[in-house]
Amino acid sequence: MDLIFEGIKKAFFLLITFDPEVMGITLLSLQVSGTATLISLFVGISIGTTVALSRFPGKRFAVSLINTGMGLPPVVVGLFVTIFLWRNGPLGFFEMLYTPTAMIIAQAIIATPIVMGITLAAIQQLPQKLRLQILALGATRLRMVWILIKEAKLPLLAAVMAGFGGVISEVGASIMVGGNIKGYSRVLTTATVMETSRGNFEIAIALGIILLLLAYFINLILTQIQQRERPR
Repeated sequence: MDLIFEGIKKAFFLLITFDPEVMGITLLSLQVSGTATLISLFVGISIGTTVALSRFPGKRFAVSLINTGMGLPPVVVGLFVTIFLWRNGPLGFFEMLYTPTAMIIAQAIIATPIVMGITLAAIQQLPQKLRLQILALGATRLRMVWILIKEAKLPLLAAVMAGFGGVISEVGASIMVGGNIKGYSRVLTTATVMETSRGNFEIAIALGIILLLLAYFINLILTQIQQRERPR
């Protein structure tokens, strides 16, 4: 208990004093995970909505793949991204391995199936008659899709929270593709693992608490937006 208490005190000390290293790590965590979440929203909502509204052979198989992807192991993603970005890999000439960009790619791959699966379920649960009514009123198919997305905005906001939560707390892929380089690709999760391995439990607990606070405040903002949009 003393160790946990000291970690809490250390966390608040680092936050109150705006420790430059901790602030840099926190901002990089927010930048990497935020960018990855935005990419996953664009790709995930687009594909999820398309699959939900389309009829094609093998749709159930596609849906099962999407649902399986929601549990995609981060270390597997990290492995394949590392292979592709390795200097002798297919994309090695970009020299992106052990950079924040590589971390964004890996985290976007992890978050996209999560957003895609929630979007798919959200659009599919809308009444079939609603689509017909929208089209009957003269709306184009593109306009219909936009209206359906607006109708499903509450679960889609949940998709944002799930996607962000899945990547801000991710560690395996981030270490593999980012390298945990001080001042360059070190984020809260990888820094916590490093300090724990060194036996610096107070600092590790402090970083863990800062990570929890960051995730909480981001989700608090999204929850406030979600609940404000909820029908009375």
